[in-house]
Amino acid sequence: MLIRLLRTYLRPYRRDLQLVVLLQLVQTLATLFLPTLNADIIDNGVITGDTHYILKTGGFMLLVALVQIVCAVGAVFLGARTAMALGRDIRQAVFRRVHEFSAREVGHFGTPSLITRNTNDIQQVQMLALMTFTLMVSAPIMCVGGIILALNQDVKLSSLLLVSVPALGVIVMLLISRMRPLFRLMQERIDGINRIMREQITGVRVIRAFVRDASERERFAGSNAGLYDVGLGTGRLLALMFPSVMLILNFSSIAVLWFGGHLIANGTMQVGSLTAFLSYLLQILMSVMMATFMFMMVPRAEVCAERIVEVLDTEPEVRLPMHPVSAGPLHGRLELRHAEFRYPGAQQPVLHDISLIAEPGQVTAIVGGTGSGKTTLIGLIPRLFDVTAGAVLVDGTDVRELDSKVLSGLIGLVPQRPYLFSGTVASNLRYGRPGATDAEMWHALEIAQARDFVAQMRGGLDAPISQGGTNVSGGQRQRLAIARAVVHCPEIYLFDDSFSALDYATDAALRTALSHETAEATVLIVAQRVATIRNADKIIVLEAGQIVASGTHDELMAADETYREIVLSQLTEQEAAA
Repeated sequence: MLIRLLRTYLRPYRRDLQLVVLLQLVQTLATLFLPTLNADIIDNGVITGDTHYILKTGGFMLLVALVQIVCAVGAVFLGARTAMALGRDIRQAVFRRVHEFSAREVGHFGTPSLITRNTNDIQQVQMLALMTFTLMVSAPIMCVGGIILALNQDVKLSSLLLVSVPALGVIVMLLISRMRPLFRLMQERIDGINRIMREQITGVRVIRAFVRDASERERFAGSNAGLYDVGLGTGRLLALMFPSVMLILNFSSIAVLWFGGHLIANGTMQVGSLTAFLSYLLQILMSVMMATFMFMMVPRAEVCAERIVEVLDTEPEVRLPMHPVSAGPLHGRLELRHAEFRYPGAQQPVLHDISLIAEPGQVTAIVGGTGSGKTTLIGLIPRLFDVTAGAVLVDGTDVRELDSKVLSGLIGLVPQRPYLFSGTVASNLRYGRPGATDAEMWHALEIAQARDFVAQMRGGLDAPISQGGTNVSGGQRQRLAIARAVVHCPEIYLFDDSFSALDYATDAALRTALSHETAEATVLIVAQRVATIRNADKIIVLEAGQIVASGTHDELMAADETYREIVLSQLTEQEAAA
């Protein structure tokens, strides 16, 4: 998965990568050439006392060192830029894919896990790419080149490499094989911490209301301790890595000096050659150690790449049409034709054989008990879910065939839990129509009964709104969400229990103002409050995912027991008949 991910997203940067490899090649060759020049100075300059030769060869060494520095700086610059671009592109791809997900895919992965995959996981892959471009490319060149030049200095002494290099490789591979499962567990534990943190921050009021601070601290401490234990396990393995490498490196140096000293004493090797050989041995082992750094990162990056690719390879349940229909002027006539929705693997559908027609200029209300499928039905229209059977049509066109921009332009949705984005009142109202004027926004706020409290906020339309709208009350959030839908000027309004946080007076005033604004639009209202829906043109009663009755308030009071029970649970017989 890691190789596949890198191959896919590094393809646009092939020229930069080729230049990085070229610069690393030149830089490494220059590094390998320096010990040979140093040996030459010792054997032909220092021992013979030839100062001119020392200065001439030393000057050439400075030139080679300058080339090495320039190439190293260029390789690191290009490598870092490419690695950052890689991380940016993968993050963008994951973000786009998540935005295509329906509620089912988001629920499958979980919000904390998706956040971790788009931040920490991509960061691990990005860091691996950076280390590869700056260290790993030069490591094999240095290793191979060092072995060739070491053989050129002395073949017999080079036999030490047959022991030290394989020993180092075996130790590294043993440690890495044990680290890989720990890294996978570490990413899962990070997901768990993110989930608990998100729950505690979002539900802080509930936690304090039920005085659960101590238990929540214990829950977080348990998750945190789990991540600590895994991190400690990987840290212990890493702690073994470096002493093992240094042990082999130092023993190899001792062996070279021991056997090399005997060769110099026998006159079969020069002092400069021994110095150069020792340098090449250190370079070979250092290249293996650089590769070790990489191998330490590869297992974790591989696990992260698998998690990233899992998101990228997940096909969203709600798919964009292959040949989208950009229909002409639409009026908002809505029809559900034998619509059914079933969650994957569920034995029973949530909605079954739903057929209804909502005409422009009419208000259609949907009522029913908890779990009857009201919110799911509303979600089928803007394609938050797709029907598993039947069809949802707007002016005779299946919503699955409509261009997504056309569909979103048709619909103004006020969800059950209204969400406001960080920014200002104006930026939230303009979310559906960026070109809305101040006058249009004030008009929408007046309809939503939100003008007074927005005018009292410091800055008015420019008053700040925190993430999720936590700096305003629940009723104010609902009214701002309704105003946002009004600014959008859709042909179809969908209100999913959007008046529940309003008092009766505000609810009545809002519905009166809204009725004039939506006189020519199709309006669907999901509500539990009878006063909100009793004057609707048509009321649909849902029970266990099926339509059991439809009609006006008076018709259903006379003919349907389910609706009658809902009404009488809130009103007296006299109030219901009034």
